[in-house]
Amino acid sequence: MNNTIGTPEGTRDRLFAECRACRQVEKAVTQLFKRRGYCEVTTPNVEYYDMITAAGHPLPQESMLKIVDRTGKILVMRPDQTVAIGRVAASKLSGLPRPLRLYYNQTVFRSDDVNTGARSEIDQCGVELIGAQGVRADLEVISMAIDALDACGLKDYHIEIGHAGYFSALLEGLGLEEPACQTLRELVEKKDFVAYRKALAPYQDRDEGRALMQLPRLFGSAEVLEKARQLCPAAEDVISYLETIYDVLAQAGLSNRVQFDLGLIQTIEYYTGMIFRGFSEGAGSNVISGGRYDRLIGQFGDPVPATGFAVDVQAVADCLPMPEHKKPETVVWYTLSRLGQARELVSEMPKQTAMLSCGDSPEAAAEEARQLGAERLILVDETGVREVAL
Repeated sequence: MNNTIGTPEGTRDRLFAECRACRQVEKAVTQLFKRRGYCEVTTPNVEYYDMITAAGHPLPQESMLKIVDRTGKILVMRPDQTVAIGRVAASKLSGLPRPLRLYYNQTVFRSDDVNTGARSEIDQCGVELIGAQGVRADLEVISMAIDALDACGLKDYHIEIGHAGYFSALLEGLGLEEPACQTLRELVEKKDFVAYRKALAPYQDRDEGRALMQLPRLFGSAEVLEKARQLCPAAEDVISYLETIYDVLAQAGLSNRVQFDLGLIQTIEYYTGMIFRGFSEGAGSNVISGGRYDRLIGQFGDPVPATGFAVDVQAVADCLPMPEHKKPETVVWYTLSRLGQARELVSEMPKQTAMLSCGDSPEAAAEEARQLGAERLILVDETGVREVAL
């Protein structure tokens, strides 16, 4: 029994104040989404494995938690919210006017290597802007990502912006096969730069190879975009687009939250344009991530441009002061014939300040109140309502 009383690898119990902290993040973010005209959707906790693979293998199959239903079909615990909502948009919502503004507050499930400390359950609040392309859609999403972190109460954070097209332009110049390209993506994502440089060693004498060597260093303020332009002239459209994004954000007073990282690589394959991640002091990983994915929904129906992001609820909550665990101020004891009166009394008091006693006698109720740290005890019986000293 001792071997199974804990939680499975990558999962955890949340208690009291930690639960309140996560709920506060969820409330702040979802209220923002609703104010901006986004409508909530939910998807099942399980999806057909074939549906996920039909999306173009957005995640390695070994990172998915698989189960088999009674008919023998392979299912997976929802590994990615964007794929699930893409399925809904291409089917049940296909006849609605575009763009669609959708939001969700659900958990995704992933299985990483053991002993890595990675979570298998990731609570996410996110948005998908479906059917909109161009700079205005990307600006709406990235500015709302900033607003979401502000709404949660984060202070020391920044957003790093990249573009899937920059890395793709360099790889195209080298003419590498897809397996080699995927290896490079994974090495950059893991920040295993020793192995990354080794993999690029055969291409050091080519411009694209030298540029790829510099990729991890293409990080910083807007000035880094000019260096990226010089290293890869073929990516001029990408650099110009990022400069436009920055200029508009700067005019809106948001440039202090923005940096650039041309080495930002998403191993999830469906990203096609601007991508970004948010980082905050106190978080062990990124607190927000997103980007443009114009090819994903077309795997389920007609091609539709889309962009969005997800907030990692636990990661944000870990950066905030832990809410104080509230003790009840009042305990109410009642005789059995006065339950209704006692319930009314508790309901009239401020939330989470009063509770009914489970004690069989006033003396037991008084002991219960002292153990809970309550400030007062109220008795409700046939003689009326009265407060007694603790």
